[in-house]
Amino acid sequence: MLLAAHQHRFAGDTEALAAYLIDHAPQGWSCLGTDLLDGAPGALRDRLAAGRDKPGKRYPDRPTGPPLIYTERTVFRLNWGYVLHPHGIEVISAPGVERGPLVAWSTNPRVRLRDTPGLWKPGQPIPATTPPQTTARTAAPAPASAPAPRSRSH
Repeated sequence: MLLAAHQHRFAGDTEALAAYLIDHAPQGWSCLGTDLLDGAPGALRDRLAAGRDKPGKRYPDRPTGPPLIYTERTVFRLNWGYVLHPHGIEVISAPGVERGPLVAWSTNPRVRLRDTPGLWKPGQPIPATTPPQTTARTAAPAPASAPAPRSRSH
């Protein structure tokens, strides 16, 4: 969804995406929603939404107490981390992992990314499969016709 959001809703503007995800939700997100797919082509939206159409859920503001800040001592509460770079998303797969591989912003959002943390290692290929092929019906090719007779001049 982040790839589609970057490419469509935010028109390639990483700063605008970061502002939406971070500045406008300082407490963080409990889940991202299909509102990130606003502006995406219908077929892509349908594919990524997988039949659910719900906005993201932000954690509520904490009127008392310190803000939720994750550190090396509290990172065990997180499953995945994402760092937005100008050229792509760095995916950090497990607590204690310092770096992750980078998924370029130009990556097709329909690519199937694996969710096995051990596969997301720096210096390794992105654990993904190619996007599903779209099957467009095309008309059968017309049968080859015999060449037109050539006229001869005498």
